Amino acid sequence: MSIRLGDIAPDFEQDSSEGRIRFHEWLGDSWGVLFSHPADFTPVCTTEFIGFQKHAETFRGMNCELIGLSIDSLYSHLAWTQNIQEKFGVEISFPIIEDIKMDVARAYGMVHPGAADTQAVRATFFIDPHSILRAMVYYPMSNGRSIEEFVRLLQAMQTSDAHKIATPEGWTPGCDVIVPPPKSPDAIKARMAEGYKTTDWYYSTKSL
Repeated sequence: MSIRLGDIAPDFEQDSSEGRIRFHEWLGDSWGVLFSHPADFTPVCTTEFIGFQKHAETFRGMNCELIGLSIDSLYSHLAWTQNIQEKFGVEISFPIIEDIKMDVARAYGMVHPGAADTQAVRATFFIDPHSILRAMVYYPMSNGRSIEEFVRLLQAMQTSDAHKIATPEGWTPGCDVIVPPPKSPDAIKARMAEGYKTTDWYYSTKSL
């Protein structure tokens, strides 16, 4: 059964490049971004790991931990991260899960037989401090993810949680946010006088 938004993210206990990890316990009261890659020592994955590392402090500043995964062995993960440091000058500061038996990949629906029989596709999962799955993003094997978009998405979700609003397309901090639409005839009549930037009864925005 596939996991869905709003589900509790599957818990697991696995070895990683930073030791044994019990996932929910490791996250604690932090957000988490769990992301899979098809294989170590591959060029697209290398660029993605460098990208995640370049934004690692930004994620940590938003109370969010990063954790990678592939079906490669722990020794492969260790060798690959050392190679990234030696060849690209980037030290990976987040753990990478060993998932040789593909238990975690299957629990999270990372294995898509139509894309690859034995590899996890480029899947990214956003998990909130209550262990609830809040967003899922899948990319094809051939194309790297945009880490800046993941930063933006996390900022948007945290802003929505804090202020009970929605965010428009391409929203970034400082832009106007969307006020929830009214849900009754009386609320519709009152909306125009509520001081928002109202285009029509269902579409109102405000600045934070």
